[in-house]
Amino acid sequence: MRRPVEQGRKGMQRRAQPGFKRPCRDGFASTHHHTVPMAPAVPLARLVLVALLAPRLGVAFPSCDYPVHLWCSSREIAVACQVESHCTNLSRPAAAPVELSLYYESLCPACREFLVQELFTTWLLLPAEALSITLVPYGNAEERNISGKWNFQCQHGPEECLGNMIETCLMHEAKNFSTYFPVIFCLESGSSVTKNLEACLQVYAPQLDGGRITACVQGDTGAALMHRNAQLTEALNPPHQYVPWIVINGKHTDELQAQAQASLLGLICRLYQGEKPEACEGSRAHKAAGSCRH
Repeated sequence: MRRPVEQGRKGMQRRAQPGFKRPCRDGFASTHHHTVPMAPAVPLARLVLVALLAPRLGVAFPSCDYPVHLWCSSREIAVACQVESHCTNLSRPAAAPVELSLYYESLCPACREFLVQELFTTWLLLPAEALSITLVPYGNAEERNISGKWNFQCQHGPEECLGNMIETCLMHEAKNFSTYFPVIFCLESGSSVTKNLEACLQVYAPQLDGGRITACVQGDTGAALMHRNAQLTEALNPPHQYVPWIVINGKHTDELQAQAQASLLGLICRLYQGEKPEACEGSRAHKAAGSCRH
């Protein structure tokens, strides 16, 4: 099952990208559903044939008091009726999605490049069952509590702090990942992360109220949300050394980071344990981007 906005994605095209540069390193300095397996589609005629032939073959069903059409509805019934080998689709439960968390800064060139060219594209190509994404805009920022209020200092200046706050409040107001991620893509791929909110909302999420997002940015809610992002970032183990900082299934290694930046689609396809989506055929790696370092 694909995400609700899938029908509108095929028309999405990449916009002209800003001049992406090197990684961001600090100079001082939200989050699926479980798929319930359906009863397998086993031809009824095949099971009826098994039932008819069983007596002649000397096969007994001592605990099978179920009608034929229910024989493959569960493993217990299939075992009781001795037809487990015929219920080929009983097999394993649905595979868990690959979980990816991106710790980033709204104005870090390498973060924007990864989000726009790798993460968003991979999200478009894969079904929701295969990939779950969490975005944490904060990165190499620093926070201070002054007179009971949180203040933030960002690596690329006040404009980046504003961009981080806008995207954080957007996620808070929209709730649904499929609603806010295209808007964040629009902001990060456009000419200005901080000035294009209304335009991006009109194109990708006209149902959202830009005024509520602005109120969040300017009020205590935005500061509290950004403080939460700071806590999540500071709790990373190992501690982040640059952004984008990519965590896959709760782990960060140099190898996973390099693979994700070279070909995120290929990495997710290799890690996903379920039936491989069509998009996984022929995925290739390319030159990895850099990062914004401390």
